[in-house]
Amino acid sequence: MRIRSLPLVFVAVLLAGSAQAEGEGRYRMDKTDSGFVRLDTVSGEVSLCREQDGQIVCRMAADERAAFEKELDLLTKRVEALEKGGATGQTAVKPSLPTDEEIDRTMSIMEKMMQRFMGIVKNLEDGEEETAPGTDAIPEKT
Repeated sequence: MRIRSLPLVFVAVLLAGSAQAEGEGRYRMDKTDSGFVRLDTVSGEVSLCREQDGQIVCRMAADERAAFEKELDLLTKRVEALEKGGATGQTAVKPSLPTDEEIDRTMSIMEKMMQRFMGIVKNLEDGEEETAPGTDAIPEKT
């Protein structure tokens, strides 16, 4: 197959894949001069295939292969780092506990909220409406 006609094959395969009827498989294969072109109709990835020893063998295009190998290297490094951390007993960084001052401040805020809430509940049970501090009650007009 000539290099000039390769982009035309890809365009033809993509157009054919977009017009795919329901019920067909995920992959579509089209014959070329030097073998086959396999199109993944879900992801759009294109693989070059040829027949070897009675089997069809496909390989990724060069740019897809580079991206695949880069991702594989990143994942390998992450696994090695995790295994190394597990071997030394290190795990994820644990958050530090709050100080006594932080706990006291938080409890004080919660206590004030509960006192106000219970005051509102008591007023509602008594049938009174409490106005917000610093605001005057709106007079009823008759």
